[in-house]
Order: sequence, then C-alpha cells, then structure tokens
Amino acid sequence: MRPRARVLLLAGVFALLQLANVTGRDTPDSKNYLSYALNLTGADKREAAAATIDYYCAGRAVIAHRGQNVNVVRFHAPDPAPEVLRECREREWRQVEARLAAGETGGHTVPFMPERFMRIFETRPGYPVFLAPFVGVFGVTWGVWAAGVAVTCLGGMLAFLVLRALALPVPLALTGQALFMVLPCGTTAMRPMTEGLLLALTLAALWGCALLLEGRGRREGLALVCGALLALFTVKHSQALFLGLCLAVAGAVVAVRRRWRGLPAGRGAVALAAAGCAGVLGTVLLARLLHYPSVSESVQDLLTDHFARPDRERPWAEFFQLQGNFWTEWLRRRLWEPLFVAFLAAGVLGARRRPAFGAFLVAAACTGFLNQAGHPDINIWGDRLIVLAWLLPVLGVPLLLEPVVLRAVVPAQGAPVEPVR
Repeated sequence: MRPRARVLLLAGVFALLQLANVTGRDTPDSKNYLSYALNLTGADKREAAAATIDYYCAGRAVIAHRGQNVNVVRFHAPDPAPEVLRECREREWRQVEARLAAGETGGHTVPFMPERFMRIFETRPGYPVFLAPFVGVFGVTWGVWAAGVAVTCLGGMLAFLVLRALALPVPLALTGQALFMVLPCGTTAMRPMTEGLLLALTLAALWGCALLLEGRGRREGLALVCGALLALFTVKHSQALFLGLCLAVAGAVVAVRRRWRGLPAGRGAVALAAAGCAGVLGTVLLARLLHYPSVSESVQDLLTDHFARPDRERPWAEFFQLQGNFWTEWLRRRLWEPLFVAFLAAGVLGARRRPAFGAFLVAAACTGFLNQAGHPDINIWGDRLIVLAWLLPVLGVPLLLEPVVLRAVVPAQGAPVEPVR
C-alpha cells in the first residue's frame, strides 16, 4: 500500500470511530463560536440563537441520558433527557432575550454572556470562518461533527508530513499521525473549539521549520511558518504571539549554540528567529490597531468569573498568587498520574535526535504551557489549554523510535539468503 493510501486509511478509520460520539462534545464557549459561524452563513441573531441553543441543549440532554444509563442507582428511572432539554432551553433563551432587549445586538455572536466577555470571541473569526461551510452544507449537528473530523485528520496528516520532512521512514511517520489522533490532541481537536485549528496551524509551522532546517525547501518552509502565524492571529491572537516568541527564542538558541561550537549560525535558524520576531511584533501592532482586549482585560475576565463580579482592584497580585497555587496543584496531579510527564520525557529524548528541529519542537510545545499559564483555572474543561504540549510526544516519540526501526530493517535487508535446494 502506498504511503498516501495508508494516511487516508488511518484518517478514515478515525472518522468512523468518531461516529460513536456525534454530539455531547461541546463546551459553553462552543455556543459563541457556533453562533458566529451561523451569522456568517446569513442567519440573523434570533435564528442563530435558536439553532445554537438547540444544538447545545441537545448535547446536555445526551450527556444526561448517557450518565443515567450507567448510574447504578437510577439506571431504571425515567429518561432525564426531555427535562434537561427543556430546562436548558428555558435558561439559555431567558438570558439571550434579556440581552437582546437591552440592545446587545452588535457583532457576529449571540449575546449568551455579558457584552464585555463576548468581545473576546468577536476577535477570533478564524474558527467560525472554518466552521461556517460545514454548518451551511451539513447542518448544525453533522456540520460541527464533520468540521471536527476534518481538522483532526488534517492535524494527523501534518504530523505525518513533518516527520517525512525529517526523513523518517513511512511507518514512523504513520506512527506520528496515529499518536496525534489517539492522544489528547485528537480528543481535544474534535471539540467545537479553537484548539483543533491551533494544533493544525502549529504543526504547519513545524513543517515549515523542518523543510527549512533540512534544506528541502527554504522558501516554502518560511512561507509556511509566516502563513501559520498569520492564520493563528485570526484564530486566537495570543497563540500567534506565544508561537512567534518561542520560535524566535529557539532560533536564537540554535544560532548561538552553533556559533559557540565554531560553526556558522545557519540560515535556517536565523530566518526562523526573524520570522518569530516579525510574528511577535506584527501580533502586538495589529492587536492594538484593531483595539483587541488587552492582557489586563483577560486577567479581569479570569478573576471575575467572566465579568459576573466587580473588577478586582489588585488583579496582577491576585493573578500571580493564583499562578503559584495552580502550578503546585497541577504538578501534584501530574505526579499522581504521570502519563503526561512520561510522554513529555519521551518526546524530549526523541527531539534530541534532531537538535536543531528539536529546539523548535520544544518551543512549539512550550506554547501550551504559556497558554495554560494565561488561564490558571484547574477546572476549565480538562487539559485543553495545555494540549499543544502534546505535540512534543506526537513528533518526539517517532524520532525516539527511529534507531530501533533502523536496527530492525537494516540487518534484515542485509541478511544472507538461504539457497534454494
């Protein structure tokens, strides 16, 4: 079977597995992105609100039904789904109707939350633009599901392309694709949220890094990195800032390390450092030019439970105190269940086999930690904010397995053939 066919086969198997959970993947923020996408397809505020509320509440009802089916005490009780659906619709419509009546009709999103909070989602058109064609063609339920499958399969294919650009054998590149799908990357990318696109675009940037560093296409590689940073700005501009900053640092470290060893700094590393610096500068300038919410506004959003409470007088002092509390508890939980730590360690060991590219891989993974540090909330729908850190084992583990595969293949190829009697 050709490599292309194997990649498509893996993607097809993944898509079939996702039919087990067509609904129930959404989070409260999914309502904002979905209503934005519906508005882009031509729906007015009330039409977008109706379709979004029906989708969101149907997901809540499905989860309630599944939960009761396996409840050892209440599994034989009446199905709670109809009541959950009714209460959810009433609650959501009550909030939306009140805000629409108060004149909160601007922008693309339905006012599910205070206007100050919704402003954050108005600055993230990338995912709604991606979602809109799927919703327009397949409807809300199947459109959201198809968009999740598409972006997750795209991420897996990009992982394959990154590893092939590093000259890894096809089986190891397929391993990277499979790891992307079965690790939390795949689970998180299937949610109707921005994380799927963030993962795919970060992998596109890493593909550009691999092409540039391996000399397989310098112009193409640089174009991929710059295009990924620009696209990230439309999806979540803080991620473009983090990735640009981390790429700049990685490029500087690689160049300085090479010069310290008496070698040329290398065009690839310098070009990537320059692209990262341009990404940081461009993100800051564009965000100010477009009057995007500031960092202070984001901190107030965190500390006031999405502006449901008065602004904090000393937000930064409280924020840094929360940082210490958060990371202490986060580390305690990771040591209790050290799977994530083990995968990160394996990824680091694999990244060391390609020192130049490994620096950029670690840098991309660090954006997950920066993203989590910006939202030190231990209960914010699992580990979706730090999910970009999982790219380290997705690409690092196949690199770690490379010598094992080569030792298995080369002797077999060179083994003497027993003569036929």
